[in-house]
Amino acid sequence: MEVIRDEQPEWLTNSYLVVDRERGKGILIDANGRTGELLERADAEGIEVSYLLLTHEHWDHVLDAGALAAERGLTVLAHPQAAPMLDFDVTPIEGGDEVELDGFDVEALHTPGHSDVHLAFLVDGTDLFSGDALFAGTVGGTMLPGKSGFDEMRSSVMDVLMKLDPATRVHPGHAGPTTIGEELEANPFVRVWRGLEPEGDESCEVADAGAATLVLWAPDYDGTNKAWVRFPDGTEGITGGSRVERS
Repeated sequence: MEVIRDEQPEWLTNSYLVVDRERGKGILIDANGRTGELLERADAEGIEVSYLLLTHEHWDHVLDAGALAAERGLTVLAHPQAAPMLDFDVTPIEGGDEVELDGFDVEALHTPGHSDVHLAFLVDGTDLFSGDALFAGTVGGTMLPGKSGFDEMRSSVMDVLMKLDPATRVHPGHAGPTTIGEELEANPFVRVWRGLEPEGDESCEVADAGAATLVLWAPDYDGTNKAWVRFPDGTEGITGGSRVERS
């Protein structure tokens, strides 16, 4: 199995073409507005593509999904509750579903936190397409529209993704690849959740949310920062560092 990544340069959003050259088959994961280029490559190399899987409904992951589905007759698979949020037809797939798509074994893992309808896809037991739940060195934000929250994100990462084989290759929704083993040992969020590093106690202000405690200040996938914050009422969130004013 070969994984070909096309990264949209402005948002660093990835679309993937997963290929089995012996069978001449491929599947697409996410649609970042450049997915047509992956299909052109598949055509040129004699790879037949019939399926497009969507990790979640956010616009930068579904940009050209509807157009490509109409033009190419692709079957689009997404969480059933994502369907009302999209302007094209989807075939439902839920967490726990295991399906065979043109010879690829695909297991859908429900990984809410960044989005209620977020799925990660484990393909052939070796390669995880983690969407915006897990990145190299960080995790997804939980303070965006469609989010389900901090507790869900922590559970998705620690109780679902970190339970996979450490050798599992991870292909995130943004920026470059990693492995489960690398994130288990080096991801700042995972290290605090494992009790390997202490929580911070710095005071801060979060835009549109008010005073909070900065529990963790960590690098983000785009060279900026991501913050885990805790509010006086005990609620918590993960947000971009640009929304946080440190004391």
